[in-house]
Amino acid sequence: MDFQVVVLAGGTSKKLLPLVSKEVPKALLPVANRPVLSYVLEQLELSNLKDLIVVVEGEDAAIHVGGWISNAYVDRLHVEVAAVHEDVGTAGALRAIAHHLTANDILVVSGDLVFDVPPGALAAAHRKHNAAVTTMLCPAPVSGPTESGSSGGKDKIKKPRRYNIIGLDPSKQFLLHIATGAEVEKDIRIQKSILRAVGQMEIRADLMDAHMYAFKRSVLQEVLDEKDEFQSLKEDVLPYLVRSQLKSELLFNGVPQAEESGNEKVGSQNNQAVVSQIMANASTPSFHELSSGNSGSTHVRRIHKCCAYIASESRYCQRLNSIQAFSDINRDVIGDASHLSGYSFSAHNNIIHPSAQLGSRTTVGPHCMLWEGSQMGDKCSVKRSVIGRHCRIGSNVKVVNSVVMNHVTIGDGCSIQGSVICSNAQLQERAVLKDCQVGAGFVVTAGSEHKGESLARK
Repeated sequence: MDFQVVVLAGGTSKKLLPLVSKEVPKALLPVANRPVLSYVLEQLELSNLKDLIVVVEGEDAAIHVGGWISNAYVDRLHVEVAAVHEDVGTAGALRAIAHHLTANDILVVSGDLVFDVPPGALAAAHRKHNAAVTTMLCPAPVSGPTESGSSGGKDKIKKPRRYNIIGLDPSKQFLLHIATGAEVEKDIRIQKSILRAVGQMEIRADLMDAHMYAFKRSVLQEVLDEKDEFQSLKEDVLPYLVRSQLKSELLFNGVPQAEESGNEKVGSQNNQAVVSQIMANASTPSFHELSSGNSGSTHVRRIHKCCAYIASESRYCQRLNSIQAFSDINRDVIGDASHLSGYSFSAHNNIIHPSAQLGSRTTVGPHCMLWEGSQMGDKCSVKRSVIGRHCRIGSNVKVVNSVVMNHVTIGDGCSIQGSVICSNAQLQERAVLKDCQVGAGFVVTAGSEHKGESLARK
């Protein structure tokens, strides 16, 4: 489709400590024992988008990511791995590799997405409208009540999180307003010119910006050059393009006059009803068929188009951008979204590698994964959990709603609930963990109990 694809793979995100490290950057965090980046590359390959630049923050992380890609995708994808400085932000990362961007259209994808929405569908919508930017919007995922890697169970109430306030035209193809981050909790201010132009606006708070964008390269380049203070695509570049897509002037006897840059204020509560009142008397042309007004009226001129592609509710899309999300996604990919895993499930609806060994009276329940070379002792119980490669697990061990990475040793009588155990960690006998994260190589002492803690080597 003549799109150049940029995958922003991040580095060692502070939000994901102690799960990430120089040896295991964010892009290589395991989801059902596969690096999270593999889910993005697979979807791009399915859409025949095979010419990629993968941008990684930090030289060390780039070396690890590049090494993995060259082994896993040899002869399948053409990938260039580019290292940028850490903490430059998504806009800064694109600015740093701008000299590599030559195609008319650029598809930018976050490397932490786990999804089954075809990227080609976004690219096609972008081309159809000849848009300056097209963003993919997905139904907001549900999550547990805490950010600590909740243990789930009976007290876990699934609830959607409010990610953005988004304004769409009646056809749901044009993006008229977006508020992200801290702006979501404030009153919304909507430009009068857009309200006059569109006639009606639908306000949505149930959609997630999936961090997948198609840009017209010339427009993106101009914004990155002119606004060198912009660091984030989501919080800086996209809202700027949405705000600036119309230019309105008052015409008096055919002579343009400056219009006061007024905003309509919309309370964050009951948004839709308030916007409907504002729009009640509007009778202007639809947003995508703008025309000049008569003498003495407002003339609205489109500078560029900002579009939206809304994924079907039946699709799965979530970003691995927090420890809670890491736990949720691992649970989903061996559960309700098991089609994403790429594995064949047994008649018991679980995955046990042929080389794994189970002791007597040990049970591995549905929606579980026990991977290559791992061994479990007698009378163990595993529920809704992922266990990685070559783990050594003693007897009478309980693992519930947890992720255990590779080469972990767990002593007899341990209990692990709602936790993440990183590679090469060791739990001595009778250790109890609930809602904890254990960093790589950390030793949890015998008989100790921990709740809601992050345990890592200094």
